[in-house]
Amino acid sequence: MIVKLLFIGDIIGEPGRKKIAQFLPELIKKEGIFFTIVQGENLAGGIGITEKTAKEVFNCGVDCITTGNHIWKYKEVYKYLDSEPRLLRPANYPDGVPGKGYNIFEKMGIKIGVLNLEGRVFMKPIEDPFKTGKKIIEEIQKQTKNIFIDFHAEATSEKRALSFYLCDYATGIIGTHTHIQTADEQIINQKCAYITDAGMVGSIDSIIGIRKEEIIAHFLLQLPQKFSVAKENIVGNGVIIEFDENQGIAKGIKRIIF
Repeated sequence: MIVKLLFIGDIIGEPGRKKIAQFLPELIKKEGIFFTIVQGENLAGGIGITEKTAKEVFNCGVDCITTGNHIWKYKEVYKYLDSEPRLLRPANYPDGVPGKGYNIFEKMGIKIGVLNLEGRVFMKPIEDPFKTGKKIIEEIQKQTKNIFIDFHAEATSEKRALSFYLCDYATGIIGTHTHIQTADEQIINQKCAYITDAGMVGSIDSIIGIRKEEIIAHFLLQLPQKFSVAKENIVGNGVIIEFDENQGIAKGIKRIIF
């Protein structure tokens, strides 16, 4: 059976959460979405995530929240990471950190594995996402062929490299972190849906979701700035992936803007 998975890019602060609450339930209904993943590491104030902001998004029909390097901003979320299996942090952090980096969800008898990884180029030197990802996928495959990866990374080269490394094992590999939706969606090897970056839910009159005046001042003066979330002209980005849930093979991927 062919089903649809919706992946939504980084949701930026309260304006992004309001956009999700306003449009997501209808989008799920209109498109016939079976499973929904959102990138939530910037849900709270434009950086980080809290239990309260995560629950807001879950209440809109989201099945899984993935994150990235900003997951550790608020310590209050640490216990929530351990108690909420629908909230993931990157799997390639060292052993002993709160939460888990992947989960296998079962919905209407269909199992879907979601794996969260973080890149290392221009980012913290954490564990190898390539080796970690391959090892975890081998575990997930014991239960399902439907495997989706959020690769939260800065460098497009690293995202492309990981996509070719894991494309024969994953149903979809979606890049996040740069907040700019790319136009390179494709099906790799007639198997794996891929896009370098899903984009964001934030202001198009901003710099990656932050008020442009503050970012420009930072570049001009090279002084520390207090950044705040842009609140006008909020647009949502994401992708819809159609896949054969019996074979774990992607049949189509399309970008969406809402």
